[in-house]
Amino acid sequence: MLVLIALVVAVLVAVVLWRAMSAGQGQERGSFGPPRREVPPRRVSGPDDDPDFLRQLDERVRRPEDPPA
Repeated sequence: MLVLIALVVAVLVAVVLWRAMSAGQGQERGSFGPPRREVPPRRVSGPDDDPDFLRQLDERVRRPEDPPA
């Protein structure tokens, strides 16, 4: 019985130490496995790359704001 308790305590200590050591390597807390790759930030695109903006601009240019009287 004493051996079983010692084995459980040893496993718990090993798990705690393993998680403490892996937390310092940049992994998210509580995650297992290889560290995740960081996703590069999305590139900000200008309005001239947006097809909806270009369509609206084209409609605005073709449609006169003030029709002649």
